[in-house]
Amino acid sequence: MDLLLTKYLKAAITYRGIQRVEALPVPESALREAVLNAMIQKDYSTGTPVQISVYADRLMIWNPGQLPSTWTVEKLKGKHASQPFNPDIANVFFRAGEIEAWGRGVERIYVVCREAGFSEPVIEQEPTGLWISFPYSPELVQRTETGKTSEKTSEKRLGKTAKAIVDLMIETPYITISELAERLVRSERAIELQIEKLKQSHIIHRIGPTNGGHWEVMG
Repeated sequence: MDLLLTKYLKAAITYRGIQRVEALPVPESALREAVLNAMIQKDYSTGTPVQISVYADRLMIWNPGQLPSTWTVEKLKGKHASQPFNPDIANVFFRAGEIEAWGRGVERIYVVCREAGFSEPVIEQEPTGLWISFPYSPELVQRTETGKTSEKTSEKRLGKTAKAIVDLMIETPYITISELAERLVRSERAIELQIEKLKQSHIIHRIGPTNGGHWEVMG
C-alpha cells in the first residue's frame, strides 16, 4: 500500500488559495480491501504472484484464484456467505484485525467507492484468475494531467522564491528568517524582502513576536 500510494498513484492536484490539495484516483480504503482480498483469495499452488497494473485512467489487480464453481461475478458483488479460497489465511488476517468480517470484502469495496463518489470497480473472471479494475473518473484524470500546470502557474504568480517560502511556512510555521535563508540558499535580506511582499499581498501574516511567534499562511 505504501508503495502504491507514494510511487505509483498520481494524485490530482488543485489549489484552494495557495493551499495544495491532493486527491487520489482510487479511495484508499477500497484499494486496501482489494489488495487484502487478492492475497487471501490467491491460489498459491500456481506460484504466480498477484499482479497490480497502474495506468493513466485505471488501476487493475489480477489474482490467480477462482470463484467457487457455482458462483458468478454478480453473486460475488452482492450479499453472499463467506467461502474463502484459503480459509486458514483468511482466519489469520481476521485475527490480526486486517479484515472485519469474512465474505464482505468485495461488498465493502463497492460501498466505499459509491459513498466517495467514485466510479464502481469492474470485476472480470477468466480461466486463470480474477481481475478487479478501478476506473478513474474523467474529472480526476483531467485534474491529474493539468496538476503540473496549476502548480507552475502558482509558482509563476508568486515567484519561485516566494512560493518556496510559503511552502516552508506551511510545513514549519515557527521557521525563522535565518532558517529560511539557510534552506533556500539566499541572504537573510533577500528573504526579508520576499516576506514583506508576501505580507503586503496578504498571503502571510506574523502572529506573535519575532522570537517565539509563528507564521500564518492565509488561504
